Amino acid sequence: MLRILQEDIQVVFERDPAARSRWQVLTTSPGLHAIWLHRLNHALWRRGCHWTARFLAHLGRFFTGIEIHPGASIGKRFFIDHGHGIVIGETSEIGADCSIYHGVTLGGTTWQPGKRHPTLEDGVVLGAGAKILGPIVLGKGARIGSNSVVTHPVPPGATIVGVPGQIVKTRAGRASSAEPAREHPFDAYASSADEANPVQEEIQQLLGRIGALSEELHTLRDRLNHDAGQQDRKDRKDPSQAPPPEQDPED
Repeated sequence: MLRILQEDIQVVFERDPAARSRWQVLTTSPGLHAIWLHRLNHALWRRGCHWTARFLAHLGRFFTGIEIHPGASIGKRFFIDHGHGIVIGETSEIGADCSIYHGVTLGGTTWQPGKRHPTLEDGVVLGAGAKILGPIVLGKGARIGSNSVVTHPVPPGATIVGVPGQIVKTRAGRASSAEPAREHPFDAYASSADEANPVQEEIQQLLGRIGALSEELHTLRDRLNHDAGQQDRKDRKDPSQAPPPEQDPED
């Protein structure tokens, strides 16, 4: 347990450039406080001390702004940055080396008992405001962009953005934070400025299609005008081919 607590402190320095000293991390990191309190609450929950675990979790939410149900399972080197507004449901399962930001929800979509919250495999990153709903699995190394809503399983290494969430990139899943950073860089908020926006791409495709259709329309109009001009000149040269003039009914 002591080694797990030491890793919880070390991961703050690895993923939060604002961390300056151990004393600062120990005294001013609500994410770390919430994680440590949850580790105690989860142990109590597994021993049947449900009321005590829920009451301590309630106090933890009051002091940190982070709500973690004591029944949730959380792995090693879990990192919470900022943290305010995070909700982690009872049957959530979080693997090792995962990171989440403020406003994230790991929620359920049913009132029925049993597994109803998401499972995060190792190395998953959830950007601020992301909503992961239902008993779905986010594969190893998956990244969910800020304010995305995900209700379907995510393959390993995929990057999801948008509402509803759509895959914009796939890469190999990350095994652990011990791997070289140059091979598996940590992306704060689970997205970067150079990643494609699927909605914008679809709009660009539609605009390109509209432009192509407009060119085809102009080509057809020019061809019709050309054919009509040729027919008009032919009628002038050979009046016998012209249609007879309309007669007045009174005649």
